Amino acid sequence: MYTARSEKVVSGGDERRRLMKVRKRISQKRPKFSQFESWRFVRIKEHWRKPKGIDNKMRQNRKGWPRSVNVGWGSPKAVRGLHPSGLKEVAVYNVGDLAIIDPETQVARIGSSVGAKKRSVILEEAENRGIRVLNPGKAYPISELEEEEVEELEEEAEEALEEEEEGEGEEEEPVEPEEEGQEK
Repeated sequence: MYTARSEKVVSGGDERRRLMKVRKRISQKRPKFSQFESWRFVRIKEHWRKPKGIDNKMRQNRKGWPRSVNVGWGSPKAVRGLHPSGLKEVAVYNVGDLAIIDPETQVARIGSSVGAKKRSVILEEAENRGIRVLNPGKAYPISELEEEEVEELEEEAEEALEEEEEGEGEEEEPVEPEEEGQEK
């Protein structure tokens, strides 16, 4: 995600592509780091926690124990945190946030708290500005929603008219409800 402390962006497209390949190769070789003995106890989660015990074999980097997190497993700094497409992700929560996005080097990711109505407005504006949105979801442009609603209302009105026309030709006698316990 885009932050104020963003790293220096690699200017050359060829260099960025090369570093993205390096990042992918490193990521494929990187083990899944897990907490010490999380495989043994249910109460210990799979997430990473640094081993700190004085006799801990994982901390001592003993042979046969899982690998620990260290500097060598990181990706190149110039492409760290970028989307797999090589573009920087920017969080968007309203239409105004689209103004800071550069379509050449950045892509938009709509926040999870944004509703369908505002999402559709953001998508429409992003399309006008030529900005790629990573998570468009199922939101439709507002104009399409309004057209669908109008069509549904027209269909309902036509059905109601047809039912009234069919009911005019036949006159039914009112049926009196029968009362229990009374005989004629």
